[in-house]
Amino acid sequence: MNYTDAINSTKVVLVEFYATWCGHCRNMMPVVEQVKELLAGTVDIYQLDIDSNEELADVEKITSTPTFIIYKDGKPVWRESGEMEGQYLLDKIQSYL
Repeated sequence: MNYTDAINSTKVVLVEFYATWCGHCRNMMPVVEQVKELLAGTVDIYQLDIDSNEELADVEKITSTPTFIIYKDGKPVWRESGEMEGQYLLDKIQSYL
C-alpha cells in the first residue's frame, strides 16, 4: 500500500514516524499499541521507520522522532513530535472522529 492509499484508508488515520535507535520512540511503542487496540476497526494506525522510508520522511519534513500526524479525509489536521501520554494521543485522535 502506498502512502496516499494509507492516509485515505479510513476517515481518520494516525501515522507515526519513528526510528529504531530512538529512545523516545521505544517508549511510545507500547502506548501506540494500546491506542491501536482501543481504536481497532475505527482508525488505521501506521508506524513508519524513517530509516526505511527516508524519501517519505523528507517529503513530510520529519525532523524529530517520534512524530505523529493525524489525517482526516486524507489531509493532515494535527501533528506533534515527542513522547506523550496515551490518553492525550487517544483524545486527539477521537476529537477528529
